[in-house]
Amino acid sequence: MNVAIVTTTVDSEDAAGQLSHEAVEHRLAACGQVVGPITSTYWWEGQIETAREWTVIFKTTAEASRALVEHLRKVHPYDVPEVLVTPVTAGNPAYLGWVATETRAG
Repeated sequence: MNVAIVTTTVDSEDAAGQLSHEAVEHRLAACGQVVGPITSTYWWEGQIETAREWTVIFKTTAEASRALVEHLRKVHPYDVPEVLVTPVTAGNPAYLGWVATETRAG
């Protein structure tokens, strides 16, 4: 099973929860976890910025990750959102199977 982790960050807990809920509802992810708040420091438009953010961690399949990335790019509140896909190389076979089952369109 080709499972992947997709992560993004947003500027509010409500926005993070909404992204998580939508991805699971549309079966783009089997699970979405909201973590935060976190403090991010980064370059933006020539200046160093610091912001309070929430991370959303999605459990999905490699195949569904493409659609999830496109969905996040369309609905994300940031101009240039962080959307990263990390392949899972190993894990609990039962959990990996669950991710695959739950991301299949109903």
